[in-house]
Amino acid sequence: MNYEDDYIMRLIHEIIRMLIKLLMNVDMKSPMAELFLEDIQQNKVDRWCRMIDSGEINKAENELSELMEERSTENLKAALRFYAYLNEKDEEFLVQNHFSREEIKMGLENLAQMYGAEGLTEIF
Repeated sequence: MNYEDDYIMRLIHEIIRMLIKLLMNVDMKSPMAELFLEDIQQNKVDRWCRMIDSGEINKAENELSELMEERSTENLKAALRFYAYLNEKDEEFLVQNHFSREEIKMGLENLAQMYGAEGLTEIF
């Protein structure tokens, strides 16, 4: 992994941490390990992670978008877990599956906008 990719991964990680802190008033180091979900959302996140692993990133993100039509704290947590998991993938995996870190960042920007925190992701 080159320096630029590592830098972007860290930026995305910090955006996720910032959104969790601002929207849920929780400070955590690792959203994947510490952001607990209700069973229904956890099952969805587990399914999306399997889809990501099998290269169905766009399909998983489309399902996430449908879920986000109903704005709730649990759905926000699920979305942040989705993008945190996706951000852990290496650049080669993303390229092979026609996805990019820029798309991860755009997804997080959309989430921030949905929850009234638009513009906050621009500080990164």
